[in-house]
Amino acid sequence: MTFKYKTIDASGNATLGAIEAINMEVAINALQKRGLTIVSIVPQDEGSFFEKNISFFDKVSNKDVVILSRQMATLFEAQVSALRVFQLLAMQSERQSLRKKLKEVVDDLQAGSSISGALSKHPKVFSPFYINMVKSGEESGKLDQTFMYLADYLDRTYEVSSKVKTALIYPAFVIFTFVAVMALMLTVVIPKIAGILKDSGQAVPIYTKVVIGLSDFLVHYGVFFLVALIIGGFFLWRYLLTENGRYTLDNAKINTPFIKNIYGKLYLSRIADNMNTMLLSGIPMVKGLDLTSNVVENAVYKKILDNTVEDVKAGSSVSDAFSKHPEMPGIFVQMVKIGEETGQLGNILKTLAAFYRREVTNSIDSVVSLIEPAMIVLLGLGVAFLLAAVLIPIYNISSGV
Repeated sequence: MTFKYKTIDASGNATLGAIEAINMEVAINALQKRGLTIVSIVPQDEGSFFEKNISFFDKVSNKDVVILSRQMATLFEAQVSALRVFQLLAMQSERQSLRKKLKEVVDDLQAGSSISGALSKHPKVFSPFYINMVKSGEESGKLDQTFMYLADYLDRTYEVSSKVKTALIYPAFVIFTFVAVMALMLTVVIPKIAGILKDSGQAVPIYTKVVIGLSDFLVHYGVFFLVALIIGGFFLWRYLLTENGRYTLDNAKINTPFIKNIYGKLYLSRIADNMNTMLLSGIPMVKGLDLTSNVVENAVYKKILDNTVEDVKAGSSVSDAFSKHPEMPGIFVQMVKIGEETGQLGNILKTLAAFYRREVTNSIDSVVSLIEPAMIVLLGLGVAFLLAAVLIPIYNISSGV
């Protein structure tokens, strides 16, 4: 059960927050053990259905975590205590969901938890990669640098991922609109024109028969076809949630023409950037590879990184382990090998990450520049075919041909 409270600490500072406890007595004892004087404590109202839905849509985005990390880096650099940092951020946060989680972090810190331990209770906001970076910063005493590394890394990841999503949204929207308009034409307009053509008794071209046949099918069986699509989509979605389904989808992303260059280079950039950030924070290579496999967000590359971890534990170098997998480009493997031999692996990975980020941007620009004219041509041909199938027979009837 959750209780809202207002307390005053030994310095006279008032604090508002919430605490989880079995009952009010346990909650009061927990707050008093922290040396706090309780001003008020009441059970938290669960809220209306509408408020719950508002909270559902008020999710914490990657952009929020980027901004939060930069704020933490600035505050830690100013020598502000960890407890005060999270108290300030909780008060300033505009998102209800993030504010609630930060208040819980404050409660955990007051109870004696470490920063990484408190953040680890919110895996939907802070990934294992993030938690381990913070833990490394705590051990090294460089939390300000750690949060700045995290902010820079998340900012780069967010920028590239957003560019990929934006590039794919446009063609998806255009195709959806085209399909919707064509379906409307075939179910509303074409049946009326088909009646005119049939009443004329005149022979119609084969392409007109195809359009009329498709129209008849959608009119008579469109509902069943839509239900079949929904059921098929549901089972496809369920399959994609399985391990085999995720692997199939992720494999398609890096092997499908036009988008494979985008996704392949996106994941390589993410791998290099993750590993570089880990090395900067003093995290061992094996641990860094293991954490990178959990945040790469592609089942194929996750499997490659998991195999690499096992090979490195067995005594192999990272470059030799990478070379066993055709998905890892030769230039990537060779650059990592040079970094290992020269002791400059961090700089090499930083260079690779920047290189593949540029390649992702260039690939997106190239694909978009090709998709736009291709879609215009294809959509134009589709509309022209539909119009020709309808207008030519009508013209023949009106001209008496």
